[in-house]
Amino acid sequence: MHEENIYRPLLEKFFEKDIPAAVHILEGMSEDAASEVLQLLPPELGMRAIRRLQISYVADLFERFQDSYLREICPLLGPQFAASLVMHLSANSRERITEYLSKAVKDQISELFEYPEGSVGRIMVPEFITFYRQITAEEAIDSIRSLAKKRFPATNAYVVDEEDRLIGILNMQELMFASPEQRVESICSREVFALHCFTDNTDAAQELAKRNVFAVPVVNSENQVMGIIKAEQMLHGVQEEVSEDLQRIFGAGANERVFSDISFSLKKRLPWLHVNLASAFLAAGVVSLFEDIIAQLTILAVFLPVVAGQGGNSGAQSLAVVMRGIVMREIPKDKLLALISKEGKLGAINGLVIGVVTAGVAYLWNGNPFLGLVVGLGMLVNLICAGLAGASIPLLLKRFGLDPAQSSSIFLTTVTDVVGFFAFLGFAVIFQGFLS
Repeated sequence: MHEENIYRPLLEKFFEKDIPAAVHILEGMSEDAASEVLQLLPPELGMRAIRRLQISYVADLFERFQDSYLREICPLLGPQFAASLVMHLSANSRERITEYLSKAVKDQISELFEYPEGSVGRIMVPEFITFYRQITAEEAIDSIRSLAKKRFPATNAYVVDEEDRLIGILNMQELMFASPEQRVESICSREVFALHCFTDNTDAAQELAKRNVFAVPVVNSENQVMGIIKAEQMLHGVQEEVSEDLQRIFGAGANERVFSDISFSLKKRLPWLHVNLASAFLAAGVVSLFEDIIAQLTILAVFLPVVAGQGGNSGAQSLAVVMRGIVMREIPKDKLLALISKEGKLGAINGLVIGVVTAGVAYLWNGNPFLGLVVGLGMLVNLICAGLAGASIPLLLKRFGLDPAQSSSIFLTTVTDVVGFFAFLGFAVIFQGFLS
């Protein structure tokens, strides 16, 4: 213990001063020795070094970490890194690691493992090497040599940026002939063919055959490398069982499927039908607030379904775009507000155009320009709210652990009906003196 206290400040100083050199030394050590060194470091500093190591090597280190260190370092793992890590761990180690991950991270990992049936994400393998673009050729070669001694694969090497996005593929021959100090980003080939993790297996097989390649990187919507697909895997699908095990660990794939049991489908659907019934009564309650003016101006009843229907259709368009973005994982967390704002602006533009057209039709029908104004304003307000609701409802439901695909339309219908009725009839009350 006394020796450990002596060496710890020296180790910390060395790692803080020159992480690349420290990582290079770690890769040359045995896994037991490297894990002991890392456990002497503060978790934040250790994580800086771990991020630069190849994921296969990191998995072997995590297998050796003590529970006390796992408890400190696991909360520092991002979802993407944690997902890659658990794919390389044994079943027992996966359970150890997930015990120390937050629920939010585990939920995000669950999404990463929830690939559609028959997609390349189900059968990809994590047998690849990545280098950050600022790494030199000499450092990359030394790293590959160290990993080769530890039985890690060195046949596929890719270059990524600071956000782990794929930049290029590293040709081993080009790497060997490069100057030692040359950075890998200047050596790699930028013409990289990659498959999205949701690509159908049949389409992927055709692409591999067309290009006559034996391995292709698999990326997500952020262009981050998730794994690789090999030609022989397209024939055998050897990793499907592993993917299913990972899905079970993180609770992925629990939603209703097309051939689920009737009892399971009822359990999933019936509660939402009750919610829909309640929302319908809510919309009816809004209409009942304006019984008097509807009785005086029966023409208003004609336009109620027009305003509500257009709001529902506009919201459904926003909903479809956002739902696709959720499924394809195209919506980064830092762009949620931008997405909602964009759909709100689209709703405003659509509302203005459709409102003007509807106002014209109402005027021609009834001959009263103020009826056209009331209908047009009601349409404008409803379509703005429909765009905002269509974008935000599935994101909120997903945030609270509910199934957006099953319940978004119910809440969207409620919003467009209630807002549409209230806005249209509210403007009718305001302009009541000009409508009769």
